[in-house]
Formats: sequence, C-alpha cells, structure tokens
Amino acid sequence: MSDGAQPLLVFFSSASSGPSRRMESLIAHIARKERHRLRVLQVDVDQRADLVEKLAVLHVPTLVLVVARKAVARIDGRTSAPKIEAMLEAHLTPAPLTA
Repeated sequence: MSDGAQPLLVFFSSASSGPSRRMESLIAHIARKERHRLRVLQVDVDQRADLVEKLAVLHVPTLVLVVARKAVARIDGRTSAPKIEAMLEAHLTPAPLTA
C-alpha cells in the first residue's frame, strides 16, 4: 500500500454514497495542493473489501493516513478541509519554501 517514501492518504468511498461524492473535489484539491508531500489513493469500498477489512473501515467516507506502512491517523465520515489539513500537518514534512 505505501512503500514509506511518502505518506499516503487513502480515501475510502463508494459511488452510492452521497457524502463520498461530495468530498471528491475536496480530496482532489488536497491531492494537488500537497502533491510534493503526499500521495492520495481513492478506494471504492465495494471493490476492495480486503483493504476495508485491513484498515477497519466502518463508515463511508473514511480517510486513513498511512506513514511507513502503518495507519497513523484517520477521519471517519464527511469532514472539512481544515480538519483534514490539521490531521495531515502532524505527519507531513514541512513544505519547501518558495520565493
């Protein structure tokens, strides 16, 4: 799932979940914004029961942050950008400064 090179944000969703669909653009924005510090993977819970079980996903949507092949943080259910960013900041290396 993650080779440890970069943290991985796993977005568990379902095509039949309204909250998941509403979060897709937010996750895409975070993926673009943090592309140098984070990889993002969207997982359809109906197609990847193995990952759902391995990461104990009980709600859709769920976000799981994986660092060095270990789940280090998670958010269950629909959430906001500030909450996601707060979760990420605790585990990501500082962004490079640009002039």
